[in-house]
Amino acid sequence: MTAEAVEPVRARTTAEKLAELREKLELAKEPGGEKAAAKRAKKGIPSARARIDALIDPGSFFEIGALAKTPGDPSALFGDGVVTGHGTINGRPVGVFSHDQTVFQGTVGEMFGRKVARLMEWVAMVGCPIIGINDSGGARIQDAATSLAWYAELGRRHELLSGLVPQISIILGKCAGGAVYSPIQTDLVVAVRDQGYMFVTGPDVIKDVTGEDVSLDELGGADYQAKYGNIHQVVESEKAAFQYVRDYLEFLPPNTFDSPPIVNPGLEPEVTPHDLELDTIVPDADNTGYDMNEILLRIFDDGDFFEVASQAGPAIITGYARVDGHPVAVIANQPMYNAGAIDNEESDKAARFVRFNDSFNIPLVFVVDTPGFMPGVQQEKAGIIKRGGRFLYSVVEADVPKVTITIRKSYGGAYAVMGSKQLTADMNFVWPTARIAVIGADGAAQLLVKRFPDPTAPEVQKIKADFIEGYNLNLATPYIAAERGYVDAVIEPHQTRLHLRSAMRLLRDKQIQRVARKHGLIPI
Repeated sequence: MTAEAVEPVRARTTAEKLAELREKLELAKEPGGEKAAAKRAKKGIPSARARIDALIDPGSFFEIGALAKTPGDPSALFGDGVVTGHGTINGRPVGVFSHDQTVFQGTVGEMFGRKVARLMEWVAMVGCPIIGINDSGGARIQDAATSLAWYAELGRRHELLSGLVPQISIILGKCAGGAVYSPIQTDLVVAVRDQGYMFVTGPDVIKDVTGEDVSLDELGGADYQAKYGNIHQVVESEKAAFQYVRDYLEFLPPNTFDSPPIVNPGLEPEVTPHDLELDTIVPDADNTGYDMNEILLRIFDDGDFFEVASQAGPAIITGYARVDGHPVAVIANQPMYNAGAIDNEESDKAARFVRFNDSFNIPLVFVVDTPGFMPGVQQEKAGIIKRGGRFLYSVVEADVPKVTITIRKSYGGAYAVMGSKQLTADMNFVWPTARIAVIGADGAAQLLVKRFPDPTAPEVQKIKADFIEGYNLNLATPYIAAERGYVDAVIEPHQTRLHLRSAMRLLRDKQIQRVARKHGLIPI
């Protein structure tokens, strides 16, 4: 009896292997299939890869992990709900990931976590920003502990990247539950109005657990979350979100060890007509408001100011400008809102901004016009002592160059925290319109007239008016501070831009030696 001949296994040709690769890569482009792609198109949502292409420089994206999927799972799809890779923005490297709503609603699974974790390792190694495009359903319920474990792992890696490279989140959908804890650890959160949402628990769950009724917008809408201080910028479209991020990165270094881009240094070395406008920009009446942006546009390069976190704590303006081509971070009071008084939200906003820019060695410029910290029962209940203390601590902690320009009011504790020399500001300039005092004239006068039996009597009101006039002429002036060396110079407003330029040149190589310790303890 003869054994049947066994057909030898034919080795596949290179052409067949290439065809297999192309087939897999084609599947990976739309792992959810035509039905999922059609559903996405009906909603008007771009694909995860299209969003990346809209953000970074054309043709610069190199994808990592396109063929990754959960091993041993017959229902697993390529990509596992996230597209990861690297490219360039304005010619500089970035790492980027984008949630894919067509694969498990962009929820976090094992390979999702591994891909993003590997990207985080890559940006740490290269020293470049990382940007997350968020549109996620949160934890993947069917993955149970695995999903939670990878959320925790990514949270740990955010801490490792914090202060090392800029971390940015763009919110383009509903980020619920665990999905909010990644973006909140990043340095900039941008969301699209009526499209981006953030909340730990949704309205239905809140209704079931606590009985509270709340709309989706009020709970997690972009504008509300911006007011709560969790979102830095709300824009009208995805295109605007991507452009905002591109512009933002132009002011930042790629990491804490490198320098940011220098743009057009040496322009306008003499006083310009716009400089001269500063001499008449402050109203003669102390209680008349004006828009601080009009000053900011005239004291920095190119009349350019890039605002960050405009909707939270509007009495303080934070953002970026350039001085002699070099980026600076600006903290300015806004007299158009609560006269520029600093409350809880302003304190948190300013402290966070100061600490971020100190981490990336960006000099600080304080532009001051504030009557002090906001008084009130609610302010005290909400912790203004502690939150104002955080602002103060952050300013002292920062060892970057710090220059202060006092425009008008600088009263009480706000004098100290807004870049006073005693809180380690390096150069302090004041305009002749500045009023530096413990309290404003009106407040001091109120304390005075309380001593009279009838504070409303005409003769008492005359005393009050005379007191206010004398107080403003003799006490609330820039010259007492100048006489005692608490400020470096009283300057004409039109000199501000050139003095600022000179100061930043002198401070460019500033170094501070601190006592070695693990870390300070900021008021929390």
